[in-house]
Amino acid sequence: MTFSDLNLTTPLLNALDDLGFVNPTTIQQKVFSVMMSGKDVCGIAQTGTGKTYAYLLPCLRQWKFAKDRFPRILVVVPTRELVIQVVEEVKKLTKYMNFTVVGVYGGVNMKPQAAAVEEGADMIVATPGRLLDLAYNGSIRLKLINRLIIDEVDEMLNLGFRTQLNNIFDMLPPKRQNLLFSATLTPDVEIIVNNFFDLPVKIEAAPTGTPLANINQTAYEVPNFYTKINLLRLLLTQHEEMSKVLVFVGTKALADDVFELVEPLFPGPAGVIHSNKEQNHRFNTVKQFHEGTYRFIIATDIIARGLDISEVTHVINFDLPDTPENYIHRIGRTGRYDKKGIAISFITEKEYQEAIETLMKYKIPMLPLPADLEISEELTNDEKPKGHLKEIKLKLPKMEDSGPAFHEKLAKNKKVNVKVKYSDVMKAKYGKPKKRAPKKR
Repeated sequence: MTFSDLNLTTPLLNALDDLGFVNPTTIQQKVFSVMMSGKDVCGIAQTGTGKTYAYLLPCLRQWKFAKDRFPRILVVVPTRELVIQVVEEVKKLTKYMNFTVVGVYGGVNMKPQAAAVEEGADMIVATPGRLLDLAYNGSIRLKLINRLIIDEVDEMLNLGFRTQLNNIFDMLPPKRQNLLFSATLTPDVEIIVNNFFDLPVKIEAAPTGTPLANINQTAYEVPNFYTKINLLRLLLTQHEEMSKVLVFVGTKALADDVFELVEPLFPGPAGVIHSNKEQNHRFNTVKQFHEGTYRFIIATDIIARGLDISEVTHVINFDLPDTPENYIHRIGRTGRYDKKGIAISFITEKEYQEAIETLMKYKIPMLPLPADLEISEELTNDEKPKGHLKEIKLKLPKMEDSGPAFHEKLAKNKKVNVKVKYSDVMKAKYGKPKKRAPKKR
């Protein structure tokens, strides 16, 4: 099947032709006819399957020009990076159309975004928080929205946007088409579907946890951090075909450490990205990598999903993720749009490997370490054996030998206050009772 078989308009076909796309992916084929029928859709598709175009193409196919230019299509995504990406893809597809798209997201000044929306937009792409900010101050009018798309719903819920999503649903007109896309169908996702969707058609491109068939997965068992550094340097040095490599690490601190140890050998074509980096730095790093300026970037899971970075040749898991699903998202950065990809993992955490293989129902092939790899004896503080102090046991007194938790009073403190009569004192002193003189009247 080609895109011509999907009954697309000439402007869309021309745009796809300019982009070099001929054949729709599985999820794009399955979603198109259902969306065109007007039914609600619950799409389950892992990253790299082309689900962004799966919902954009039917929306743009049915779009009709309106003079008022109030938004009629709303796309909600979890991150600022994904807003930018979706907006760029919309602009590519509407190259030959009179169509306006505006992206809004937090972390930047809201006034320019409000001004852009008020000038008119056919589609809004937004993160939940900023969308509500603009709706509450009257900049965005949602009364004419007839199609709602929520992408990466499971990630959105993981980031704590449940309340914002509920508020967005409450502000939209009841008569609309709802489309939801998620890599996994969690119980929380099912709650949203059951509460706000009208008999949605479930479309599944691949079962949850299924690795993409076009990704070649291999792994090395590596003893420690510095040997991992040596292996990464060796692979990048010996394999020129590693021209666009994503290296995933477990933490932000590790990302900086790996970058500082590896980048000097490859000056210039490298970057690092994590949530502590400024927004402009993150955008610029992704852009440089996307354009091919950077040969590799060191990253945390902040870009493990959602972002569409084309033609990634290799994904290297410097550390395995502690959540098995994140492994699927990571390796899905390569092998996109049915192209071949390669994923290599450095394994020291055997328990993480077992959990990932259980989820995938697939055993990752293990490779022997290269003969010329230098095995480092140096260990990080976390890898060094922890010393154990000798346990000193105190001999506690037996309960029966213990006395009360108080001491006896001294004799001088045992005195009892006695009330002494004046007449008795006088009798003892003078031998006879003596009374006070009567008061004068």
